[in-house]
Amino acid sequence: MTERIGIYPGTFDPITLGHADIIRRGSKLVDRLILGVTTNPSKNPMFSPEQRIAMVEREVAAMGLANIEVVGFNALLMKFANKMNASVIIRGLRAVADFEYEYQMAGMNQQIDDEIETVFLMADVSLQPIASKLVKEIALFGGDIAPFVSEAVREDVLAKVAEKGQLGDY
Repeated sequence: MTERIGIYPGTFDPITLGHADIIRRGSKLVDRLILGVTTNPSKNPMFSPEQRIAMVEREVAAMGLANIEVVGFNALLMKFANKMNASVIIRGLRAVADFEYEYQMAGMNQQIDDEIETVFLMADVSLQPIASKLVKEIALFGGDIAPFVSEAVREDVLAKVAEKGQLGDY
C-alpha cells in the first residue's frame, strides 16, 4: 500500500490557533502531512519565508505530531504537490467567503491535475474568526492577540511590531 501524502499550503504569516487546529485534524487523514509554507507577495508578509518556516516548525514540534513535515515552496501548488507525491490538498474553511474562493481554487487545481483531491476542513467554531491578516492588524494597533496564537507566536509578532513600530495614537 502506498503512503497517502497530504499538503496543507499557506503563508502562515503568522501561524494561528486556527492553523494548528487544521494541522492536528488534517494529520489524522493522511500518513504524512506536508505543511507547504509559501510566498504570496499580495499578502504583505510580516515575516520572511525563513522566519515563517522556523515558526511553523517550532509550533508543529510543540504539537508532538510525528507525521508532519514543513517545506517552503515558491511555485504553483499543483507542481509542488506533484513534486511531493501528494494525493490530497487540505484546506481550512472559516466562512462562506472562504468557501467561494477555495471552491474556485479547487476547480482550477482539478483542471491542472485531477489525480489530486482537495479536502475542506471546517475550522472549529471557536476559531472561525481568526485570520493571520487580522492578527497582524490587531497587534500593529496595540491589541491583545493572545486568544488567537500561541504564546511563542505572540512573542514573535510583538517583536516584529516593536521593530516596525506600533500604529495608531490611542
